Amino acid sequence: MTVQKDRPWLFRTYSGHSSAVETNKLFRTNLGRGQTGLSVAFDLPTQTGYDSDHVLSRGEVGKVGVPISHLGDMETLFNEIPLNKMNTSMTINAPAAWQLALYIATAERQGAARNELAGTTQNDIIKEYLSRGTYIFPPEPSLKLITDIAAFTYREIPKWNPMNVCSYHLQEAGATPEQELAYALATGIAVLDSLKASGQVPDEDFPRVVGRISFFVNAGIRFVTEICKMRAFTELWDEICRERYGVEEEKYRRFRYGVQVNSLGLTEQQPENNVYRILLEMLAVTLSKNARARAVQLPAWNEALGLPRPWDQQWSLRLQQIMAYETDLLEYGDLFDGSAEVTRKVEELKEGARDELARIDEMGGSIPAVETGYMKQKLVESNATRLAAIEAGEQTVVGVNKFAEGEDSPLTAGDGAILTVDPAAEAEQIERLKAWRDQRDSAKADAALEELKSAAKEGRNIMEPSIAAAHAGVTTGEWGTALREVFGEYRAPTGVGGASSAKHGDQLADVRTKVDALSDKMGRRVKMLVGKPGLDGHSNGAEQIAVRARDAGMEVVYEGIRLTPAQIVNAALEEGVHVIGLSILSGSHIPLVTEVLDRMKEAEINDIPLVVGGIIPPEDEEVLVKAGVSRIYTPKDYEINAIMADIANLVEETEAA
Repeated sequence: MTVQKDRPWLFRTYSGHSSAVETNKLFRTNLGRGQTGLSVAFDLPTQTGYDSDHVLSRGEVGKVGVPISHLGDMETLFNEIPLNKMNTSMTINAPAAWQLALYIATAERQGAARNELAGTTQNDIIKEYLSRGTYIFPPEPSLKLITDIAAFTYREIPKWNPMNVCSYHLQEAGATPEQELAYALATGIAVLDSLKASGQVPDEDFPRVVGRISFFVNAGIRFVTEICKMRAFTELWDEICRERYGVEEEKYRRFRYGVQVNSLGLTEQQPENNVYRILLEMLAVTLSKNARARAVQLPAWNEALGLPRPWDQQWSLRLQQIMAYETDLLEYGDLFDGSAEVTRKVEELKEGARDELARIDEMGGSIPAVETGYMKQKLVESNATRLAAIEAGEQTVVGVNKFAEGEDSPLTAGDGAILTVDPAAEAEQIERLKAWRDQRDSAKADAALEELKSAAKEGRNIMEPSIAAAHAGVTTGEWGTALREVFGEYRAPTGVGGASSAKHGDQLADVRTKVDALSDKMGRRVKMLVGKPGLDGHSNGAEQIAVRARDAGMEVVYEGIRLTPAQIVNAALEEGVHVIGLSILSGSHIPLVTEVLDRMKEAEINDIPLVVGGIIPPEDEEVLVKAGVSRIYTPKDYEINAIMADIANLVEETEAA
């Protein structure tokens, strides 16, 4: 008997590293192994609108994604991949209009029509202010750019999702399920309200645009709660579309989402356990048919250690294929309809989300809630509570704070079980960029940039001028610079200053006593600078260190993300700090830390101890210690109170020397 099965979700892996050439090879390999959609990871310079040779790009090129500086790079990235037959998701936000313009220009060079293209630009700038940090412009012009993309794509690329409202990084920043629901839905509301007010879409077409808004979510380890969260998402979004926007057609009210399951919960300790975590988290977004993901990408088991290899990504892809093709999951209706427990939890989550949505609405919506620091502060507080629970053993993490003793993992033997980016990749990308600038028609590029700036100043839709600029050979950094001149740049609130403290236990009281005594002895308060050099915007760890150092009685200097080594050293000089702490999660720790150390020596403050936190392989730890780093903390060092005690002892030793 033949059983009718539902069509499976899109199988994706989040991919990009080193160069467009290397990433293209990875794309074609993964597609050959059964992947059905592409998910592009861009490097940090690309995500923040800089060229590879910008001063802030040093050490960051090709590390967490692929560098795309111009049309030539985009054509190389999709070489031998027909874009009119592909569904491509691009994790890009502040420069989403630009990367979409490059994608469209590439498709046109391939001979494809715009209306044949299908895919998604993430394009959620609000969560960048709250958690991931790859924003460029202030909130209002950023919202205008999102509005322009939505208005353009519904006319020109009707199968394109102009925005993934992205709650993924909210959970990574510590959001509770209720906060994740509320902040994501508030973002969707902000975009649709802006689009309606812009007048770019006729009222009769507005439901179609609503129907193209998609979501990108996170699924954590508490998979029953996560199943209920996804059902709550679908019901709340349907309610918003009906009641706020008057959308009558059910298909335009559907909560369409893709997912990457939780990377926050992946552990450096006993990393083989991560395979089970990934499986359980995937169940949360596939078991409930009425709230099933449209696309799934899974992290690799070793992402807490570094960049996954092709084999690691293949392993995650095989999990999706086994679930879709070997099990009977797709043969049945929704397994949870009629469940009293599921219904109770869904209603509880919806009630909490509605309450938080009402608070945001009273403030005037998402933009004021970002600008006042309200949402960021709440996330910092939630994350502090989560970490304190892990430290206290109230929240179990197997292999970390319970059942920590075990055999060494054979999976991490040999080459370190991660992919490393060739240091030469950055220099080679810069050479290609210079060659591109030399061979293009500079007059055409300059004229295209002037038209781009005029469109921005006049409030016109930015997409057609951006596509013309792409064809004219304009670079990512030039596009970013042009719009920075018009819109300005932005530094989002850190949320640290106003965040209330979580419970930290007796150990922190001991650290406070130590810090107080040391401060009295020195005649002034122990002072710590927490710095984020380079373009890495993942600030959750730095924020928690800053909050805990404050709670331990230290005076803390934390100015947020995206600082040059020169700015960090200047701040250390001006503030007269006793210790400098750097947080780097992008893999760029060696070039950035060594530059900070060199500048400290030039400024004659190399007697100040420097500590570093991040995802740092053991072999790199040795390099950094030899260079002069006093302490290195990696994800295995989850007890922040112990880190604070160690830093206090380090300051005492330095003062006594």
